[in-house]
Amino acid sequence: MRIMSFKPGHDGTIAALDASAGELICSYEAEKDSFRRYSTINPTTILEAAGRLDAIPDIIAVGGWDTRFRHDPVGYYGIAQGSDVVGERTFFGRKVHFYSSTHERSHLWGSYGMSPFPAGMPCYVLIWEGVFGDFYEIDEYLQVVHRGKVMAYPGDKYAFLYALADPKFTLPKGPPRIEDAGKVMALCAYGQTGSPDRDEQALIDFLLPSDQYPVSKEDLRNSPYYNIGVTHQKFTNLARRVSDATFDSFHTFAKKNLTKGFPLLIAGGCGLNCEWNRRWIETNLFSDVFIPPCTNDTGSAIGTAVDAMRHFTGKAKIKWNVYSGQPFILDEIDRTGLEVRPLDYSQVASALLGDKVIGWVQGNCEIGPRALGNRSILAAPFSTATHERLNRIKNREGFRPIAPVCLEEDVALHFDLARPSPYMLLFQKVLDSRLRAVTHVDGTARAQTVSHEQNPRLFQLLTSFKAKSGVGVLCNTSLNFNGTGFINRASDLLAYARAAGLDGFVINDAFYLLKVSIR
Repeated sequence: MRIMSFKPGHDGTIAALDASAGELICSYEAEKDSFRRYSTINPTTILEAAGRLDAIPDIIAVGGWDTRFRHDPVGYYGIAQGSDVVGERTFFGRKVHFYSSTHERSHLWGSYGMSPFPAGMPCYVLIWEGVFGDFYEIDEYLQVVHRGKVMAYPGDKYAFLYALADPKFTLPKGPPRIEDAGKVMALCAYGQTGSPDRDEQALIDFLLPSDQYPVSKEDLRNSPYYNIGVTHQKFTNLARRVSDATFDSFHTFAKKNLTKGFPLLIAGGCGLNCEWNRRWIETNLFSDVFIPPCTNDTGSAIGTAVDAMRHFTGKAKIKWNVYSGQPFILDEIDRTGLEVRPLDYSQVASALLGDKVIGWVQGNCEIGPRALGNRSILAAPFSTATHERLNRIKNREGFRPIAPVCLEEDVALHFDLARPSPYMLLFQKVLDSRLRAVTHVDGTARAQTVSHEQNPRLFQLLTSFKAKSGVGVLCNTSLNFNGTGFINRASDLLAYARAAGLDGFVINDAFYLLKVSIR
């Protein structure tokens, strides 16, 4: 039984499951292959995803979205019975089952289905994203209870801070820019510790409890933070206070109401906040904490597919691999000015140690927004100049951190959280003063850990780099044009390398060096 699932709206994704085996076949995101970030589903994605199936699927599943603007069978909200639609459709001349359920359910069942905990183990689920800020409980019979709403629009309110301070934000009342939440995360590190002052508390009291959202930036024209500039110390202090107040609201609710010690599953875009994820672990309220690599809307197609599988089979756990995205396209490239060698890990490690910046492409791309070693830009982790160069290459603000990738076996040597973090979703304090390129202003990093089983080729490169440098750590940032998803074809990679100033790149078993690189 094959399920093909579609996530409409931004972060459009198509996922396919083998429901009989309970296994993810693929998850193709519309932004990948250098389409604009947060794209809706496009014909290329549909054709590529359909090409991974050997027959017409038995079930077509469609996730819910905003019914004001689209003709979806169901909408954004609801987890109870009746928040789904079951029927039949004709698909390429064949009768197939049709299933649709809400966006809320896509987050809940996606996190549950991908979690490592055995079927029948009760779990708590936190869905916090642009709109939702709610806790749920899933029992051993897959019955779901809504444990309570803590805050409406936590993610949107968090991102709105950046809009408030940014003189370039002039959009009318409505949702903030999706990309701004990640920038606020970076800027929180520049904020000073301490309790909120009068201005900070007034903004917190206005923004966080309000159900009257979205608000217009112009409603806060008299705020001291209006167009103050996103790097101003008063704004970074505010960002840190709002971040703390947001987490504290959820923690207070959880401490009072989630007392059974079940594991916690985190779903929604706020699950990309590594500092909050670390704090959930440290609360000790839960036996474990799991965040899927596609915790934001990029995982919603998987979640709707799991929900459909649950409906038709009674099972809701899947086997999956983080490298289940699109395969790399080896189209024709102009090799003028390129030196092409067979991949030699020792040679690549030497180039990295010599301060070369290398694109690294292997196999299928990652699912979710984080580059995890199959569509990465890699560099040595030792120099602040490397940090600055990487942000120039990425055309990003200088306040943005660069993440490290580390041998899992060595994580305790370099970082204070000695547990695997294969999806780059946990906050760590950097213990090794040599790692200047990956140490944020507050002494932190969000490291990805790598084992041989997880990614043997990246593991081998880290091992070779460690043999030469004494450190099994590299800079790891995503391989993409600014404002687009991961690069996924050779011609785009070559164009990017020449324009951005990479020194070379690896595609599977070949190492390409640019004879003249642009710094």
